[in-house]
Amino acid sequence: MTSGALFYSKNPEVDRAFFRYILGLRFVDAANGWLILARPPTEVRIDPGSGDFVPLHGHRQLLGAVLYPMCENLSAVRESLESANVARSPITEEQMGGGRTRIRLPSGGEMGLYQPSHPTAIESTLT
Repeated sequence: MTSGALFYSKNPEVDRAFFRYILGLRFVDAANGWLILARPPTEVRIDPGSGDFVPLHGHRQLLGAVLYPMCENLSAVRESLESANVARSPITEEQMGGGRTRIRLPSGGEMGLYQPSHPTAIESTLT
């Protein structure tokens, strides 16, 4: 099974350009600039929810999600983003191990970046 992700943006054109040019993700143009972006291998962690963090999509309640792409060197990625004038938060240490920061997309939305120091499912042999 594979998975996809759907992001909602107040300004999709500038956020698509950010993912394409600043983050350097591969893409296909599905039609008239509607980019479908390739993602690196992905992991999913299921945390307890709080409040009513349940988005509606197609008139159905779906699980809420927060995006935290992972990297091997968070400090280096932050420096690269700084040179592109991308706003970001300080690096904080996570309880489970690893560091995280947030970056601001051109539309004003934010997403996280995470450098795990714990074993990852991607590195493990899954059976």
